[in-house]
Amino acid sequence: MKKKHFVHEATQTTISIVTGGSRGIGRNTAINIARHGGDVILTYRSQAEEAKSVVAEIEALGRKAIAIQLDIENTSGFADFSETVSSILQTNWGSATFNHLVNNAGHGEMISFTETTEAQFDSLFNVHVKGVFFLTQALLPLLADGGRIVNFSTGLTRVSYPGFSAYSAAKGAVEILSIYMAKELGHRGITVNTIAPGAIETDFLGGAVRDTPSYNDAFASMVPLGRVGVPDDIGPAVASLLDPDNRWVNAQRIEISGGQNI
Repeated sequence: MKKKHFVHEATQTTISIVTGGSRGIGRNTAINIARHGGDVILTYRSQAEEAKSVVAEIEALGRKAIAIQLDIENTSGFADFSETVSSILQTNWGSATFNHLVNNAGHGEMISFTETTEAQFDSLFNVHVKGVFFLTQALLPLLADGGRIVNFSTGLTRVSYPGFSAYSAAKGAVEILSIYMAKELGHRGITVNTIAPGAIETDFLGGAVRDTPSYNDAFASMVPLGRVGVPDDIGPAVASLLDPDNRWVNAQRIEISGGQNI
């Protein structure tokens, strides 16, 4: 029996869902997908105005964009979200499916192992692991065969830095989950990869790396290129990974950290 080849033509317009697309790396990723010629559905939890700004910037690039409110920590809302996405796909694109799911949404806690509370631990795992697991599951009927899933991890699963034990443990679980997704979804031609950024200047952790010189300098000293990353170091790489040229990249952890801690 001849094997199926799930190949999207380079000229085909793609539709990508980017969670947490109102700020930071998610915003940059959504905009760079548009720069690569794709349309975007982005989610936000509370920053509606920021999400509208991203939509406007994508539309200014000549692409379509829609923003939808979604709390990744609340799995009970995923079925309704999937129905909303289905309706939007039909109304705005005349399509029953989308092509890419970028599971970017998340938050961090910087606190020592001995002081981490159960509530902090649960919140991190609910968002970064449980949320990714069940949101992807809910959206699978709408994800086109030959599609792509990109999950986000962190450079802190390869090296340790005090204060990130629970956060990094959650991201370690995401890396293993990605491998299993790739294995179990491969029959549909769906690839699954993990992006692991190093220290990035965003509002993550209240902008700690961006706004605290001591943190910025500490992380910059670990990078051979002499600086920490910025969102524009990550978004273009994610958009590139979604391109047809990278269709054979699968089940990989791709660290984008400027060589941090080599």
